[in-house]
Amino acid sequence: MNRFDSYFAYLGNELQCEGRKLQYLALEYGTPLYVYTARGFKERFQEIDSALSGIDHLICYSIKTNFNMGIITLMASMGSGADVVSGGELYRALKAGISPEKIVFAGVGKTREEIEYAVDAGILMFNCESFQEIELIEEISAAKKKKTAIAVRVNPDVDAKTHHYITTGKKENKFGITVHMLKKYLPRLKQHQNLIFRGIHGHIGSQIITTEPYIQATEKFIALIADLKKSGWGNIEYVNLGGGMGIVYHEESPFDMQMWAKEIISRLTPLGLKLIVEPGRYISGNSGILLTRVTYRKEGEAKTFLITDGGMNDLIRPSLYGAYQNVLNCIKRDGEEIVDVVGPVCESGDFFAKDRKITLTFQGDYLAVMSAGAYCMAMASRYNSRRLPAEVMISEGGEVRLIRKRDSWEDLLRNEMP
Repeated sequence: MNRFDSYFAYLGNELQCEGRKLQYLALEYGTPLYVYTARGFKERFQEIDSALSGIDHLICYSIKTNFNMGIITLMASMGSGADVVSGGELYRALKAGISPEKIVFAGVGKTREEIEYAVDAGILMFNCESFQEIELIEEISAAKKKKTAIAVRVNPDVDAKTHHYITTGKKENKFGITVHMLKKYLPRLKQHQNLIFRGIHGHIGSQIITTEPYIQATEKFIALIADLKKSGWGNIEYVNLGGGMGIVYHEESPFDMQMWAKEIISRLTPLGLKLIVEPGRYISGNSGILLTRVTYRKEGEAKTFLITDGGMNDLIRPSLYGAYQNVLNCIKRDGEEIVDVVGPVCESGDFFAKDRKITLTFQGDYLAVMSAGAYCMAMASRYNSRRLPAEVMISEGGEVRLIRKRDSWEDLLRNEMP
């Protein structure tokens, strides 16, 4: 259930996915290499969709978690909408075939260009983060003689009990508008003739593994909507709870999707409200891994280092905020050792794992950095002028398809002018 080893597991002593041995994929496509399972994306989406069958709902895949076009196209084929946070993500969603009526546009810093693009595209709604943003959307909509739907992102001051870098629903965070400030703004909002206030949006954080923070936020949103409807805001029909459902990276308890859905549905259906959710990590996180080759085995006086051809530029989560990523050798041997798994980038923070117990590993072995489908390739860079890795997708029948070519040397200079 939402485990990192559900799709990538040992068959005998060889790590495989859908019957394909991962070390052979590494040999065929080179490393570093991202490998995804189509079945993982499908099953996680279907799990959420089934759990929410008792309410009118829209699932908007959070493109920021993994924006490869092969993945977005797969999501579109299942009927998914999209949660976008930039003009570039909107462009990808539309090109992948996602209907604009299934796209919500979030983010604290939308530019005029991005808002104009989204208004012209006819997206479902904007998730608005500030009053100045609302004013700009009204101005642009008026100039284009269009009616634009918005939801207001409300900061419910709920502690999601997650890493401080990825909590977003507390009053000290940059995201959203407090209930008190929203109520003071309502007279001004009524003057806007080109906006339709259709929903309340709230995203309280990421990698949340309990349902309680969602229940707290939902109850606050319900109370707010009741007050708004009493004040004449009868158009409000959506509650958008964002995403943030956590996955198993190491020893976390799996997120209970069925319980979460039951609690949310029981609160929203009596009020006739529609639900929007924006899952990303929950769908993509355990549907992908990063394969990397051990270039050198370095025996230090205090530690043994496995130096790989993948680095923090390819997968930055451990370096950025100490995130745990399980690391497995593609060949499981007898015997274990404690090592640091590090990359070639010229930074002390360039590592995948420290003081990690791993099966006995030698130079030339291939390692799999697990749970790498979300916020990994999406955050990759060309730091140290390193080429971005290739990506492949494995079908349920074991067919492997290249969905992103590895950068060439020429790609590093393609947009530069000496």
